Amino acid sequence: MFVNRMPRYEILSEEAVATLDGGWRRIVSELGIEFTMPEAAAEFEKAGQDVDGYLVKLDPDFVLEQVAKAPREFDVQARNPEHSIHIGGDSMAFASVYGPPFVRDGDERRNASMADFENFCRLSQAFPQLDSAGGTICEPDDTPLDSRHLNMVYALQTLTDKPYMGSVTSGPNAADTVAMGEILFGSREAIEETPVSISLINVNSPLRYDDRMLAAMLEYVRAGQPVVITPFLLMGAMSPVSIPAALTQQMAEALAGIALAQLLRPGTPVIFGSFLSNTDMQSGSPSFGTPESAVGLLCTGQIARHFGLPWRSGGGLTASQTADAQAAYEAMMTMLPTFLAGANWVMHSAGWLESGLVSCYEKFVIDIEILRMLKEEFTPLEVDEASLAWGAHQEVGHGGHFLGAAHTLERFRECFYRPLLSSTENFERWKKNGSHDAAERAGEIWRMTLEEYEQPPLDEGVRAQLEEFVTRRRAELGD
Repeated sequence: MFVNRMPRYEILSEEAVATLDGGWRRIVSELGIEFTMPEAAAEFEKAGQDVDGYLVKLDPDFVLEQVAKAPREFDVQARNPEHSIHIGGDSMAFASVYGPPFVRDGDERRNASMADFENFCRLSQAFPQLDSAGGTICEPDDTPLDSRHLNMVYALQTLTDKPYMGSVTSGPNAADTVAMGEILFGSREAIEETPVSISLINVNSPLRYDDRMLAAMLEYVRAGQPVVITPFLLMGAMSPVSIPAALTQQMAEALAGIALAQLLRPGTPVIFGSFLSNTDMQSGSPSFGTPESAVGLLCTGQIARHFGLPWRSGGGLTASQTADAQAAYEAMMTMLPTFLAGANWVMHSAGWLESGLVSCYEKFVIDIEILRMLKEEFTPLEVDEASLAWGAHQEVGHGGHFLGAAHTLERFRECFYRPLLSSTENFERWKKNGSHDAAERAGEIWRMTLEEYEQPPLDEGVRAQLEEFVTRRRAELGD
């Protein structure tokens, strides 16, 4: 995984942070947050908070007391120890796209299938730039709704040996993910000692947690598995149109959920989540890769560090309908501030297209190229006597060239970044080779990568136990 040792880019003054701090305090104490699950509301009531049905008004100092119990950093184990990750500090971990119901393959846009889900698992395993395949890489339409989470978790556990994300569509689905983690890693004690999955808990913004997400959250927290508490904020739709207002709402919603997690299990690992962008006020459609989302991302990193929390944001986000120039520049508009702000857990790092409706094979490769370039760019420059190349100057002298210099010949294989996707051919050679643009070259790369994919080894006894569990639970669910 990548360790970002470059300075953080922070844009909020002390006065601005204080103003935002007052804003979230007013929201939680005067407006309150709805937790539409009796068990969640009861936890707050037992802790002495003001509860009226599902509406919970919180003492801000109480919230901060709970938030302070969360670890600043933690580890997540993979079944291949070489792929285990660290969350927090200078560490950045990247996961692929999450959630789309559709898939794009070249010019074809279609419903996602289980075969697509498995392909994206394989691609996520194959590219070392990704630390995790994620979770719902796409939503397979050709498997039964009630049990497809079993197939998806099984694919994540067997086609990759990296950390994975769990199902969050219901409490029972979350419990199944936990049980499958126990099988894969040997016991409940093993996964509680060092967690094995990360799960996304979205806030039903504005100011509401729904019962399905809460039920899933309770299952994961009680098993000691980290949750990403993420307000879902599109400014103009789920939050006011100003960035400061969206930031205060994000703080109120996320901190309230983190407080609940700590009430349920003090010290449970959590991630301060941010999914903040804006609505196109002409069309009403969501926009991604915008200047506003980049500013919000930079601010969120500073805010999360202010509270001592690891945080999630960023990714290769775009509203483009296809893997074109818009898709690339909007993805870079989001991924660059992701690195500048040092996000610890980055979802949607590869494959996101069409405002999150589509998992795209070609965009997956484009995003991998962006990740490769930014990791190179954010590696600190080493300056020493050897790098000054005094001997090369002595050898070449005035008016010469360095192509054949000994210093060049010793280093030419590794001295510069070598692209995966980009073309530097001259026009004649490029035309002779088929005049392929970046999207076409990306198509060739993902297909070749799948052909060369090798499934990581897994103990056959463990595989059999997982298969038995999936078969039994599918039958219990009526499939």
